[in-house]
Amino acid sequence: MQKLKIAIQKSGRLNEDSLNLLKDCGISIDNGKDQLKADARNFPLEVFYLRNGDIPQYLKDGVVDCAIIGENVLVEKGQDISMKERLGFSTCRVSIAVPKESEYSNSGDLNGKRIATSYPETVKTYLKKNNIEADIHIINGSVEIAPNIGLADAICDIVSSGSTLFKNNLKEVEVLMKSEAVLAVSPSITSEISTILDKLQFRIASVLKGKNSRYVLLNAPNEKLEEITQILPGMKSPTILPLAEEGWSSIHSVVDQDKFWDIIDQLKEAGAQGILVCPIEKMVL
Repeated sequence: MQKLKIAIQKSGRLNEDSLNLLKDCGISIDNGKDQLKADARNFPLEVFYLRNGDIPQYLKDGVVDCAIIGENVLVEKGQDISMKERLGFSTCRVSIAVPKESEYSNSGDLNGKRIATSYPETVKTYLKKNNIEADIHIINGSVEIAPNIGLADAICDIVSSGSTLFKNNLKEVEVLMKSEAVLAVSPSITSEISTILDKLQFRIASVLKGKNSRYVLLNAPNEKLEEITQILPGMKSPTILPLAEEGWSSIHSVVDQDKFWDIIDQLKEAGAQGILVCPIEKMVL
């Protein structure tokens, strides 16, 4: 039987988050220390552990069928590779930073400056879009040191918390793009392998939907049911069950995590009591 070949980052946070996602999808991987390739025990899947920056080329060449990769790397090196799914973890942004003591008011201040980066294509696109003339110095590795040693006036790099910029006396001044982990697909994937990928994507979507939702149970007087059910639409409609106490019902529903607190406030105002909120492991639609 053919197997879906998926690439994930060899080490780092994206590696851990990717493996956790596959585990949440019910996929068990037999991987040992320093292995570059491993098989799944219970799913037709083969995992390749690669450097993040090398993954786009492996996708283009058809060595792997799909990959969990940072969107920033895909934009930089994989313009012809399609993105199948946003995964919501390993979030960061690609930003321009300058020394803290530098005077900076807008992007026009970058004209004539030297920008050190390992994302030259992303920077070129930004500069062209904003009609900025600047010199790009390509650096592979830590670019934060470049302004301190006189190599550049500014840098462009990924930023998560901003602590690395702070430690190197830099300040973030422009956000070029926001990034997260994505599921990318090789342009040469076969129809048979695409069928396996669809099954994997179905599992991923179920896991992500569960993580982004909350199961809500509450008690409400019957005269308030119509008002409360308008607040809690659920997947189709809320489940309503009569309680032992006459005139009261229990309502069960699902709410999006992003809207959770606003909905809870509305429920309380509408007369809901005994509100119980539970996490959802997976949500199959």
